[in-house]
Amino acid sequence: MKITAVKTYLMQAGARPDPKHALKADADFRGSRNWLFVEIHTDAGMTGIGECSGWPRVIERAVQDLEGLLIGQDPSHIDRIWNQLYRALMGHGMTGTVGSGTLSGIEMALWDIKGKVLGTPIWQLLGGAIRETIPIYGHAHTVEEAQALINLGVTAIKTPFTGIVDLDRVALLRDAIGTEIDLAVDAHGPSWMTTSDAILVGRELEAFDLLFFEDPVPPENLDAFARVRDAVSVPLAAGERVGTIFGARPLIERQLVDVIQPDTGRAGGITQMRKIAAMAEAHGVMLAPHSGSLGPVAEFAALHVMATVPNALLLERIEFDWPGRYEVVQPILKSQDGALPLPQSPGLGVDLVRDEIAKHPSYCNVANAPFDDGHAYVQGTADEAMHVQTRRARAARMRI
Repeated sequence: MKITAVKTYLMQAGARPDPKHALKADADFRGSRNWLFVEIHTDAGMTGIGECSGWPRVIERAVQDLEGLLIGQDPSHIDRIWNQLYRALMGHGMTGTVGSGTLSGIEMALWDIKGKVLGTPIWQLLGGAIRETIPIYGHAHTVEEAQALINLGVTAIKTPFTGIVDLDRVALLRDAIGTEIDLAVDAHGPSWMTTSDAILVGRELEAFDLLFFEDPVPPENLDAFARVRDAVSVPLAAGERVGTIFGARPLIERQLVDVIQPDTGRAGGITQMRKIAAMAEAHGVMLAPHSGSLGPVAEFAALHVMATVPNALLLERIEFDWPGRYEVVQPILKSQDGALPLPQSPGLGVDLVRDEIAKHPSYCNVANAPFDDGHAYVQGTADEAMHVQTRRARAARMRI
C-alpha cells in the first residue's frame, strides 16, 4: 500500500455559546479559532485523518509542501516517515509549534490508516487500555457554569485568569463547589504576570487547595518557572505551547511542573505524546493534554493516548462549545459521569463530515480584538509592556 495524495480541510470554528458568561476577550477566541484536518489517501482505497494546531492557516501550507515527500511511501512505516519529515522541517530552524503541528496531523492520519487496515482501535495497537473511560475537566467563569459542569458529573473545573488575575472569582468558585470538586487556575497571558507577582498570587492560591496553577509565567522563561516552583506549594502545570519531546523535556527534567499539558494537535503526533508521557512518568509528573481550542479529531487522538499511559490525569474539554463542533465529524463524543468513552471503531474511530466543514471557510487566524480592552490588559496600559504587567496595574483585581 502506498500513499497517493494528501488533502487538507481548513475551517473557521465559531464562538462558544452564551459568551455573556465568559470574559469578553475569551468569548470567541477573538475570532481566531481555526481547525485544520488532514486526510491521507492510499492506492488501496484506505484513508486516514488527523488534525493540526499551532497556527492552522500557516500549517496548511506546510502540509501541502510535505506532500511530495509522502507520495509513494508505505503509510505503515509511521516512525520512519515522521523522522524524514522532522529532518525536512529542521531546515527552517527549530520546528516550533508550526512544525510540530504539521507533524501531528500527518502522523495522526498514519495511525488512523494502520488501525483501519488491522481492524482495531489505535489504543489496542499502543498496548491496550489501562482505563475504559477518560475523565475530563471543564472551564467555568461563574458559579452557574461550574454547577452546570457538576450536573454533568464533571469532578474537576478550571477557571482562567487570562490577564485578569481575579482571586475573588477563585474564592467564590471554591466556596460554591466545595472540597469534593477539584479546582485549577489557568493564568496564561497575554498579559503575563511578572515572576514576583506570580509568586505572590501563587501564595494566595495555596488557600484554595488547587489541582494545579497553569502557566503562571511566560513559557519562554524556564528560570521564572523555577523561581515560582521554589516559592509556592501549589502544583504547577504547563506545556501546551511547546512541541515534541524536545520542547517538553526541560519542563519535565528540571521538575518545573507537576502536570505536563502537551497539545494533541501540536505535540508532534500520537507517538510523541506517548514519549512525553513516558518521560513524565519517570519524573513523577502527570499528563493532562491541552484541548481548549482544538477540534474534535484531536480529541479522539487524545483519548487513545490517555487510555494507554499510567500517568494520565484528566483531559481538558469545553463541554459547552460551538454547536458546529458536533456537526463536522461523526460519531460525536458525549461525556457521561464526567468522562469520555474509548472509541471502539478501527483507527481513530472518527470521520469528517466534509459538506459541513465546507460551510465554515477560514477567514482569520490571528486575534482581531484589541489587547487594550480592559481585559487582557488594564485599560490604557497595553503599550507600557507588551508581554507582562506588574502588580501595580492589576492591583484592583489581585487583592494583594
